[in-house]
Amino acid sequence: MNKLIQLAVVAPLLALMSTLVSAQEITIKDHDLRLNAKLNIASESITDGPLVLLVHGTLAHNSMEIMANLQTLLEDESVNSLAINLSLGMDDRHGMYDCAVPHQHRHEDAMGEIALWIQWLKDQGVDKVLIAGHSRGGSQVAAYNQNPDAIVLGQVLVAPATWNAKAMAESYHRRYQKHLTDLIKVAQQQTINGWMPQATDFIYCNQAPKVKAASFLSYYNPPQTLNTPDLLIEGGLHTVVLAGSEDQVVRDLPAQLEVRELSNVEFILVDGADHYFRDLYSDDIVEAILDSIDTLVEGE
Repeated sequence: MNKLIQLAVVAPLLALMSTLVSAQEITIKDHDLRLNAKLNIASESITDGPLVLLVHGTLAHNSMEIMANLQTLLEDESVNSLAINLSLGMDDRHGMYDCAVPHQHRHEDAMGEIALWIQWLKDQGVDKVLIAGHSRGGSQVAAYNQNPDAIVLGQVLVAPATWNAKAMAESYHRRYQKHLTDLIKVAQQQTINGWMPQATDFIYCNQAPKVKAASFLSYYNPPQTLNTPDLLIEGGLHTVVLAGSEDQVVRDLPAQLEVRELSNVEFILVDGADHYFRDLYSDDIVEAILDSIDTLVEGE
């Protein structure tokens, strides 16, 4: 084909594609905090088909590799998506959480922020949402979906967090050579809005300068379980759980799910995938999302 003819054909196609794909940052308010998210419109309108809301993992963000890959792959399938940044107590937060920043976030704060984003989507006219969460984000999604909004059709949980007090204490001691029970007692002795009295080993942060006592207790002595399998109930939302065979972070996830027989939960073990489902393993997540959308839309 003549080069001029090729350009004449390709240019309008590129222009058409640019009009169909729209990516923008959205900001909403949560009291004194601004929450932000990346909205990808891969169809003619935000209201076309179920939209996928994506929730990242511990101290992470919406542009990390797994989140960016999922938005790109969903875009290729003409599926709209919204990847949110959990504020973690910070105004208009972007990027990985800096351990030097005072920690005043709690695990359960995510549920309220997910609810705010669901309300924003409803305000835009969206009436069908599938929520997908990775790692701790998967646990937070499952906790939110104990009482989901009516527009939430289902959930896809990717390597969602597992948790039990004994394993957490052992892990903390291996990582920091300190007894977790001692620090829990220190946290319990502080006032309601008090800080830990000295620099504290917290989540991934070695000697974080400032940690709220309530934050420490939220992650290490929670009032409700942080174990994702315990949050899945018979007759609840349509749920797909994916685990990687090479995942060293939530190694007990497959064993926990295999002993639970829930008619609304599908478990997929992806051979070769690690905790972050890198490279082509993101395709397995998107396939599960697309299959869920097909099942849920056909079932209406």
